[in-house]
Amino acid sequence: MVEGPVLVAVVAVFSLAIGSFLNVLIHRLPRMMDADWRAQCAELSVGAVAASGPYNLLAPSSHCPQCNAPLRVTENIPIVSWLVLRGKCAHCAAPISARYPIVEALTAVLSAIVAWKFGLTWQMGLVLIFTWTLIALTFIDADTTLLPDDLTLPLLWLGLLASTFGFSVPLKDAVIGAAAGYLALWSIYWLFKLTTGKEGMGYGDFKLLAALGAWMGWKALLPIVLLSSLVGAVVGIALIALARRGREIPIPFGPYLAAAGMIVMLTGDQLIRWIVPL
Repeated sequence: MVEGPVLVAVVAVFSLAIGSFLNVLIHRLPRMMDADWRAQCAELSVGAVAASGPYNLLAPSSHCPQCNAPLRVTENIPIVSWLVLRGKCAHCAAPISARYPIVEALTAVLSAIVAWKFGLTWQMGLVLIFTWTLIALTFIDADTTLLPDDLTLPLLWLGLLASTFGFSVPLKDAVIGAAAGYLALWSIYWLFKLTTGKEGMGYGDFKLLAALGAWMGWKALLPIVLLSSLVGAVVGIALIALARRGREIPIPFGPYLAAAGMIVMLTGDQLIRWIVPL
């Protein structure tokens, strides 16, 4: 049986490929959503224009966004290809964002930590899916201020299903956590809107916190909200002070919820018991 350092190494290497796929998901899913919205609007319009070709997670194949040259297999090796190419396209020398190796490395590191903590168990498989989904949601929200239902809702339902098999918390705590997570941010949203006339966050944030509540139970909600709010406030103030970012520019909250959720998942009951002494 694969255990210990060998398991961690195997999971880390495998997760580099997952990180490469997450880069595709992060880039394409918002564009797929936009294309779907436009297609639905076109159906209601006279003289609708048909789509130029398939665009999904599989087609078209990986290519340079600048010159559209298809990428060879050797140009798709996680992290290594970016380093060898020195962050530039081999065909047109256009810069390749450092985001790609960062996502791949982050996926590998977090997956290795999950493997080290949970070992070769079915719980490890579930937490890996949880981790990969949070990484995708983090970068999509950072780019677009969107938290797609295609990711948040499956994450929510998987958390509830996992609890029926004895993962983390009983089903009752998971259901209460999902409901309380959604209603907590929903209430804050409406209180802020009725008070100021502005929207303070999006509905995707409600669903993400509901999903985290489904995975870790209602007791985890307070630590998650406190951690995410603290980090979000510090980063927001820093962006306004150092980058001269206007206060009217929205700051996505999803990445902070995801980071806090990952911290609570990896620390287990220790952090929850420290913050919520019951």
